[in-house]
Amino acid sequence: VAAATLALGGGILLAAWRWLRGAARAAAGAGGSMRGKTVIITGANSGLGRAAAAELLRMRARVIMGCRDRERAERAAREIRAELGEREEAEGGGELVVRELDLASLRSVRAFCHRVLQEEPRLDVLINNAGIFQCPYMKTEDGFEMQFGVNHLGHFLLTNLLLGLLKNSAPSRVVVVSSKLYKYGEINFEDLNSEISYNKSFCYSRSKLANVLFARELARRLEGTGVTVNSLHPGIVRTNLGRYVNIPFLAKPLFNLVSWAFFKTPLEGAQTSIYLASSPDVEGVSGKYFGDCKEEELLPKATDDLVARKLWDISEVMVGLLK
Repeated sequence: VAAATLALGGGILLAAWRWLRGAARAAAGAGGSMRGKTVIITGANSGLGRAAAAELLRMRARVIMGCRDRERAERAAREIRAELGEREEAEGGGELVVRELDLASLRSVRAFCHRVLQEEPRLDVLINNAGIFQCPYMKTEDGFEMQFGVNHLGHFLLTNLLLGLLKNSAPSRVVVVSSKLYKYGEINFEDLNSEISYNKSFCYSRSKLANVLFARELARRLEGTGVTVNSLHPGIVRTNLGRYVNIPFLAKPLFNLVSWAFFKTPLEGAQTSIYLASSPDVEGVSGKYFGDCKEEELLPKATDDLVARKLWDISEVMVGLLK
């Protein structure tokens, strides 16, 4: 009885704390209009990407969902349209478009970009959101370690192929979703493809460090073009990103309670992406790193311009931009 009472009391306190936290974040999530603007979001059929797609559609943007699984993406798009339609928030502007994009395939990335360049007269925002987290050792279609290949190389090629359209649409923005776990990563140029050794946690952190370095170097290269580039960490969010993380069966109830109480919802986690994509507060701001819609400091390893430039040069060769 005592244990049950304690658990109930704790649950009530957690619920109250979570409600107050959600109310505070909801107030910060209010945005203006994105009418007439086109936004590409990778991995937009679930989690952070889906939440960002729904919110930017509500703000009247033309949102292109770049997703690996077309069937799941179409289902997510129908659900988002239904949700917004019920609240009459999508009237008078927004449009949701599904396009197939597999970031584990450079061929798919090129096909996606070719179609975008053929069909879209402008691109105002590119949100590099999709990612894979701590998977067993696997390789992409092109032979890259999966986490580095999807989280960094796929987005590297995608962004470079769309740069011309972004420049022609300036002022425009590139938003790169990274993670605080970049702090535990190192760029080992002798084993970028993890052929010598593989640790799924380290390799995820390395890919997220690569995201931050890429955003920094891209911002430097785009100075004066009207295209801004910023990276962010969304915090700890309840998404399916952790599908490869094994939680003991007996520990799952406790984990579910903790995640419900303390982890962000996808919409809460997507707020910084939405902010960087739409807010006039960051117009002209570039090369920065954000969390909870505020600029944050980076560790020295993430501001090393020599490493950033070397990573850029090697990535160009790996994805075939340079022979």
